[in-house]
Amino acid sequence: MNGLGGLNKSPHGVVIGLVQLQLPAVETPSQLERQTRRIVELVGKARRNLPGMDLVVFPEYALHGLSMSTDEALMCALDGPEVGQFRSACAEHRIWGCFSLMERNPDGNPWNAGIVIDDRGELRLHYRKLHPWVPVEPWEPGSGGISVIDGPKGCRLALIICHDGMFPEMARECAYRGAEIMLRAAGYTAPIRESWRFTNQANAFCNLMVTANVCLAGSDGTFDSMGEGMVVN
Repeated sequence: MNGLGGLNKSPHGVVIGLVQLQLPAVETPSQLERQTRRIVELVGKARRNLPGMDLVVFPEYALHGLSMSTDEALMCALDGPEVGQFRSACAEHRIWGCFSLMERNPDGNPWNAGIVIDDRGELRLHYRKLHPWVPVEPWEPGSGGISVIDGPKGCRLALIICHDGMFPEMARECAYRGAEIMLRAAGYTAPIRESWRFTNQANAFCNLMVTANVCLAGSDGTFDSMGEGMVVN
């Protein structure tokens, strides 16, 4: 999809940046605000460091950390300030962005959601994780299915989240819907590393599409995320 690591991309090439973000500790609204600013800063840094980048992808839990808190004060909405700042950052820096957030659910537990915003700041894709990692994760399963959109440079783009990628039907559904690139944002810890790697490869190989996969990194003092970004053709 690109040449020389994005420095000399082809006319239809798509340069994707995978952010192996330090695992944050987010337990208060002020910490959520600070982490939002951190992500916004990194959107700008991605553009400055590699002007040819088309899409920057943040891992699952990049905004909320791994506390699994369902505190209403920490939950986000599509029309809330966090998403508003992400939209502004993408528009300002003329770059597409993929972001993770825990979304407020008025009728039950929050959703584990992912969004894709285009380089004009428009929300283009909204996905709710279909397979929460039960019993560890408290999130309500999504019911909206998989969306495939026209992404940067006209590529057909899909998004799944973490444990979704362990089920071959998820990648196959993305491919059936025409995806050329499937993003997988994750928050896995080290014991899952081998499963993470071979499913990323199998999802690409069996479905003839590129998978771009990124996981949180580091420790928040309790949880140790494994890091790792993989692009598989």
